[in-house]
Parts: sequence; C-alpha cells; structure tokens
Amino acid sequence: MDRSYLVAGIDVHKSMLAVVVSDVAREGEFQFQRRKFGATASELKALTVWLDEQDVREAVMESTAQYWKPVWQQLEGHCELFLAQAHSNRAPRGRKRDFADAERLLRRHAAGELILSFVPNAEQRLWRTMTRSKHQLTRDRVRLHN
Repeated sequence: MDRSYLVAGIDVHKSMLAVVVSDVAREGEFQFQRRKFGATASELKALTVWLDEQDVREAVMESTAQYWKPVWQQLEGHCELFLAQAHSNRAPRGRKRDFADAERLLRRHAAGELILSFVPNAEQRLWRTMTRSKHQLTRDRVRLHN
C-alpha cells in the first residue's frame, strides 16, 4: 500500500492564508511548497484550484477565531479537512511566522500530535443554525411582548 500523499497545512489569518503542501510519507524530510492566498472569495477559489492541481488529499488548519469557517466551507468536498486547536500548535516564544506555523501544523498533523476540534457535517451545521435562529426569534418575540 502506497502511503505517499500530499497534505496541506494552512495558517489562517483575517486577510491572509499561508499554505504549505508536502508529502507526508517521507519520514523526517519534508519538502514544502509554499504559497500565500488572500481571504476573499476569489482567492479561496484559487486556493481550491491550486490544492486540486497539487492533488492534496488532506488539509489541516488552525482554529483561529472564526476566520477558518469560510476556508472550511470552500474546501469541503475537495479534500479531507482537519481543524486543529490553536494551543496544540503553539510555537516557541517569539517565533511566530506564518509559513513556519503552517509547516509546524503539517508536521504535527503527520505525527498525530495535534488536538483536533469536532466540526459537524454541512447538514448538521445547517440544522444548528436554524435552531439558533428559531430560538433567537422566540426570545425577540417574548422581549417585544413584555
């Protein structure tokens, strides 16, 4: 069985994504391809096209605030996605660099050292959104009635 496949590590920021791609089969010797993308819809589409061209099968990103959500929605269905909790990919003090963070994210994912967050599937997310909206509308109606 060939365990050679490409994985992307994505360091997500408000207006920029640092993306590195590497083959995870080689023990200890990662060769990274680096690319920077914006966070607009057209840039996220370009990211999807680039990852498809690279034949990436898995992508791991850090759960930074809410900025990961549009990236997740764009990449969903194109590759297997993982969301790492930020504290499990913490860098040594004073060493915060975008591509280095994405590389460390990829290395730790390959080694199984990351703490991953649960992200419900698309249908379940829709049901949760509808339930929250209904609950909020009910609260608003009661507030206005009072």
